[in-house]
Amino acid sequence: MPSVFVDTSYYIAVLIKDDAFHGQALRLGRALSEELFVTTDPALTEVLAYVARRGSHTRALALELVHEIRSSPAVTIIRQTPELFDAGLDLYGRRLDKAYSLTDCMSMVICRRRRIADVLTHDGHFAQEGFEVLL
Repeated sequence: MPSVFVDTSYYIAVLIKDDAFHGQALRLGRALSEELFVTTDPALTEVLAYVARRGSHTRALALELVHEIRSSPAVTIIRQTPELFDAGLDLYGRRLDKAYSLTDCMSMVICRRRRIADVLTHDGHFAQEGFEVLL
């Protein structure tokens, strides 16, 4: 089964109805329903951090989304380990000229290791590294 990496920005677009990518994210999610989604603990952490100051209703929706993702058989969540952190930190250090976050770097490491080319994101940093940005 083909895999697609799911980045923070996709989950935020699905969650936040006034996000510029909301409609496109919902359509892509349905279109890719046969794919195995791969994400990481750090990506989910970023989602929760993003909504932290958006009020209790949005925080509750984000929490519900994370619980759904964690219980879905269609999503593989790569756990953050010291080894993944170190590999992401290494890439971060080799890309000091870029504005990549450490989460981006860990995600890129996972994509390379799993030979995942397609990323559900609108983050151009993935394109800079040669991945196909789907949003």
